[in-house]
Amino acid sequence: MAHGTRTLRVAERVREELSTLLTRSVRDPGVAGVIITLVRMTPDLQIARVYYTVADSADRRDVARGLRRARPFLRRAVSERLQLRRAPDLQFLHDNSAEQQDRIARIFDDLERERDAAPSDTGDDKTDGS
Repeated sequence: MAHGTRTLRVAERVREELSTLLTRSVRDPGVAGVIITLVRMTPDLQIARVYYTVADSADRRDVARGLRRARPFLRRAVSERLQLRRAPDLQFLHDNSAEQQDRIARIFDDLERERDAAPSDTGDDKTDGS
């Protein structure tokens, strides 16, 4: 399992470095407000799947284009900072889990409002024949 823990450690370090680089070094306005939520590395550390979300209401396509433009710089910088033998290929994927959680919360809220608005059947009108 040591191989798995190394993969997790490297993934976390890549996430930290990318977050730092995006906020301090990348000047592209297309990546402003990007939050790296998760990085998953392949076991051979050759591919890093980088999941991100956007803090404000920026257009996802503009952000994706900005990340593609910054990818060569980010790949080189991460490799140098982490002293990796080979620079991992960075694959940026939009993380929509927060949006899904918001949608589920709205559904539960709607169900709660419908339940509160519906007349309740308390069983007070007993018809037991006595």
